[in-house]
Amino acid sequence: MAVTRPTFASAARDPAWAGRVFWLLAAAAVLWPLLVLAEFRPWTLLAPDSVRPALRFLADFLPPRLDGEFLGLVARETWRTIAIATAGLALAWLVAVPLALLSVRALSISGLAGRMAAMPALLRAIVRAVLVVLRSVPELIWALVFVRVVGLGPTAGVLAIALTYAGMLGKVYGEILDSGDAQASTALLRNGAGRLQAFFYGLLPASAAELTSYTVYRWECAIRSSAVLGFVGAGGLGQQMDNSMKMFNGSEVCTLLAVFVILVALTDRLSAVLRRALG
Repeated sequence: MAVTRPTFASAARDPAWAGRVFWLLAAAAVLWPLLVLAEFRPWTLLAPDSVRPALRFLADFLPPRLDGEFLGLVARETWRTIAIATAGLALAWLVAVPLALLSVRALSISGLAGRMAAMPALLRAIVRAVLVVLRSVPELIWALVFVRVVGLGPTAGVLAIALTYAGMLGKVYGEILDSGDAQASTALLRNGAGRLQAFFYGLLPASAAELTSYTVYRWECAIRSSAVLGFVGAGGLGQQMDNSMKMFNGSEVCTLLAVFVILVALTDRLSAVLRRALG
């Protein structure tokens, strides 16, 4: 039996090809001015003046520095980085949870009638505006501010992560709870239960896995952020990496990058375990 191979003519008879080509060209027409505005010039990476120093720096990565003195320093700074990320995320969580509960429409008693009352709607708008402000300012900016206030050290990093991540957690927690199945919480509210009861027995069981997964993901992001904050004096592995890069010590940078990869892999594993445990 002869096999009919697809040809250009048969492909051209695809009824959706014109739409696909149009949207592809439209995306290119929008993207190109943005790339020009961003001065995106990837070919400079291949220029001889860029390639030679980059290769010299990468060549210094091997072998990574693994002597006992440096590994001891890396272990202390790793623990400090984890502490900064965990303390910052814990503070952010304490701020984000009440703000998220105030912004969730599914927990609004007046909203059961179809439209929220004026005061709850105004309070919800104010809370959402606060969350926008918190997450709009990058943690690096907060860290620069807090370094001037509390001085160099982990405190500035903890406070910077706490404020920025409170905005992120509050927004996403609210969206997760609002997008979940609200039948149970609505039934509880209609039968006289309070908002907290509706949250704990209605919304939380259905959204616990997603909330946990996102929180662990944010913890992973906080670990990476603490590395960036170390460059402005917030301590941890980032500050040690800043010192190593200023000294052009590639072997130390390689070891520190390997530690970051291990930390991210461990948090990813922890997230998977927690998701399975919560079903």
